[in-house]
Amino acid sequence: MNSSILAVAPDRLERLTALREAVNSAIEGKEAVVELALTALLARGHVLLEDVPGVGKTTLARALAHAVGGAMRRVQFTSDMLPGDVLGVPVFDQEINDFRLRRGPIFANVLLADEINRASPRTQSALLEAMNEGQVSIDGQTLQLPEPFFVVATQNPHDYAGTFPLPESQLDRFMMRIEIGYPPPDVETRLMLDPQLDRAAQVPQVLDPRGLLDLQRAVDRVRIDPSLGTYLQAIIVATRTSPALSTGASTRAGMSLSRAARAHALLDGREHCIPDDIHRLAIPLLGHRVRLGAHAEGYVPSREEAESVLKDVINRVPAPL
Repeated sequence: MNSSILAVAPDRLERLTALREAVNSAIEGKEAVVELALTALLARGHVLLEDVPGVGKTTLARALAHAVGGAMRRVQFTSDMLPGDVLGVPVFDQEINDFRLRRGPIFANVLLADEINRASPRTQSALLEAMNEGQVSIDGQTLQLPEPFFVVATQNPHDYAGTFPLPESQLDRFMMRIEIGYPPPDVETRLMLDPQLDRAAQVPQVLDPRGLLDLQRAVDRVRIDPSLGTYLQAIIVATRTSPALSTGASTRAGMSLSRAARAHALLDGREHCIPDDIHRLAIPLLGHRVRLGAHAEGYVPSREEAESVLKDVINRVPAPL
C-alpha cells in the first residue's frame, strides 16, 4: 500500500492539528484522552467521560464544544428531571390559541450532559433515539436534530451516592467510555496556583459545523484493508467466546470500532487504517459493552478488573502483518 498516495490533504491536516492543539490547551497533560475524544467526534460517535468529580470532565467537554463552534447546550442532570426537560414539551400559546413546541436543550450541535447518571433511567432513556438516529419524537412528531450532533456525557462512579447505573442500551449508544484520571503533578500545581482561570472558555474556535461535517465525511473515505476487517471481526468474536466474559460485543460495537479506526487514522494524518488503529481503540470502545463472567453474589468487578480481562482477550488475537 502506497501511504504517500493516501496521505491526508494539507488543508484538512492543518484543521485537524489546530483542533487537537485547541482542546489540548484546556486540559494539559492528557493528550491521549483528547485524542480519544476527538476520534469519537470525527467518527460521529458520542463520548461518556467517567471519573471522580473534579478531574476535568466538564472542562474537556466544554473545550470540545468551543473548538468546533456551533450551538452548545449544557444540562445538569438531577434525580427530579423529566424527559421533557431534555427534549422539550408542547405549551399552550394564547396568541395562536393552540399548542406549540418549546424545544429542549437537546436541539444543539453539542450537548453536554453533566452527571448523566444522577437522572432516573426514564430521563436517561430520552437520549436513546437522539443518539442513535439523530432525531427525537415529541407528542407524535418526529423532529430532526442539527448536524453535526455530538453528546458528551459525564458520570460519577456507580458507587457514589445518588447515582443510577446506565442501562446497557444507553451505554451502547456511547462510542467510547473514557477515564481522564488525575493531572500530572506539574500541571496540577499550576492549576492550584491559578484556580480562577477558566481554561475551557479560552479555547479558540477552530472549526464551524460545516468544517466538522467535512472532516466527518473524510473519515468515511479512509480505507480499511480486508485483512483488517478480518482482524476486527476476530476481536469481536473473541469477546463472545471467552469464558471470562458473560456478554461479548455486538455487531454494532464492531461497526463502531471500524468507524473509530478510520477516524483515528485521519487524525494521525493517514487515509488508510493500520492494525494499531484498531488495537488502541478496542478497550475504550468495547470496555463498557462487555460483561465479566459470574462472581460471588454482591461482588461488583471494578472497571480496572474488567478492562484487564478484556485486554488479555484482545491481545490473544493475532494482528495481520
